[in-house]
Amino acid sequence: MLHVSNDALSRSLAYELTAKERRKASLLIEGRVRTHRPLAYLLKEAWLGEHRFYVDERVIVPRSFIAELLRDGISPWIRRPMEARRALDLCTGSGCLAIMLALVFPKAAVDATDVSREALAVARRNVQTYRLRGRVRLVQANLFTGIAPARYDLIVANPPYVNAAAMRGLPPEYRHEPRLALAGGRDGLRFVRRILQGAAGFLRPRGLLLMEIGHNRRSLERAFPRLPFIWPETSAGYDCVFVLNREDLPAKL
Repeated sequence: MLHVSNDALSRSLAYELTAKERRKASLLIEGRVRTHRPLAYLLKEAWLGEHRFYVDERVIVPRSFIAELLRDGISPWIRRPMEARRALDLCTGSGCLAIMLALVFPKAAVDATDVSREALAVARRNVQTYRLRGRVRLVQANLFTGIAPARYDLIVANPPYVNAAAMRGLPPEYRHEPRLALAGGRDGLRFVRRILQGAAGFLRPRGLLLMEIGHNRRSLERAFPRLPFIWPETSAGYDCVFVLNREDLPAKL
């Protein structure tokens, strides 16, 4: 497992770079300023909390508020992490959330899907690095289409959710990331709707759906006024991630 403590990061601030390291850092800074490529692509790595992942332009840079909830075992909605036996990560990208699921729920088999074959190649590299090939299965699928029938204890999803207006105004850094992984349609809910419509058929009784939607809470609640969304607190507030129980998801919307 790749991780670094906050104490180790603090101690590194006193480290004095060698001449070779300074030259390398200068090249990275110049490349960042000249091309506006995200630093994660220049370094070929990104961090979610204490976990490091390989990334390149085939996937978006990992930045999920779901990771914050996973650090606490999705408490209180999942009370006994050892009892979670099957989990599904939709739109896995680099595989970061699937890997964190496997680490947080040590008895769980994790299926991770993405429509992009290129993204799955990156995810495969990360799964191998964390030595989780026996527990994390990568599948090319368009959301639930292409997944074999299964009943999961937990489904997590960080789908494309940037609305059309925001896509037009993206800063240069974000334009280096795959559009496929960002664009969520006119109101940002194109894929969110599809997941809500299909999740019940893939969750066991009392199973849980956990989904990130950016700052689209108001739009989502207008679109689905009868669904009892639960909004856990994250570092961005109460409007980025929701929780729904299987029993609160109708078979069809």
